[in-house]
Amino acid sequence: MKYTRSESLDRLESTIEAGEPVIGAGAGTGISAKFAERGGVDLLIIYNSGRYRMNGRGSLAGLLPYGDANEIVVEMGHEVIPVVEDTPVLAGVNGTDPFREMSVFIEDLRRRGFSGVQNFPTVGLIDDDSTFRQNLEETNMGYDKEVEMIREASDQGMLTCPYVFTEEQAKAMTEAGADVIVSHMGLTTSGDIGAETALDLDEASERVQAHHDAAKSVRDDVHVICHGGPIAWPDDAEYVLNNTEGVVGFFGASSIERLATEDAIENQARKFKSIDF
Repeated sequence: MKYTRSESLDRLESTIEAGEPVIGAGAGTGISAKFAERGGVDLLIIYNSGRYRMNGRGSLAGLLPYGDANEIVVEMGHEVIPVVEDTPVLAGVNGTDPFREMSVFIEDLRRRGFSGVQNFPTVGLIDDDSTFRQNLEETNMGYDKEVEMIREASDQGMLTCPYVFTEEQAKAMTEAGADVIVSHMGLTTSGDIGAETALDLDEASERVQAHHDAAKSVRDDVHVICHGGPIAWPDDAEYVLNNTEGVVGFFGASSIERLATEDAIENQARKFKSIDF
């Protein structure tokens, strides 16, 4: 591990005490990580959907059988970790993976320089009341396996920043030792491959607050940040942070690397095509 759990938490708490938002950034490529770090983000998170989105596919590709998510995050670590200078890098771990001994895999991630973990891919994105989700839970591939993964990583001294989708999950993850609860509002809207169906910002603020309150009811030292759905742009995150109590930041994946890239590349190409000669 490049940073121990206590070192990572000290950095986050210094940011909070300074009155600044904690910002985590998803990085699907080394260049995304390098320039997000230059922009001052507090955490970098890499997982399979980062690779897919930066290859022009929707982020939900990470939930489908297009590749071994845990092997992909190891490969991405080779690409990202060497170019990061001074920011903790977290691995998105598929905690439901039935083909890995999770304690061994977590130990391997530590050895490779990851400072923490997040639960992605996550079955939390699949509707609780769907037959598919119920079948996953019934066949030992449910959200409880993700909770167990977070507990294992916490026990091994890694920073843990899990996605939660309900108040019950916020409590379960906090009880498992989570350091930062990431209140997930669904697939990020906006851009060419973003979602079109989402909550509005007021609904999102209410849900984020409920997740915050649930987590804090278990352990007061847990931090809560928001992610996804309609919280796509800086103004959206600012709105949610100003309409909640105790929520200390935002995690942006598509918001920080995909949306910025879409506009920048298209506009740069248009400028070259408009050259007069």
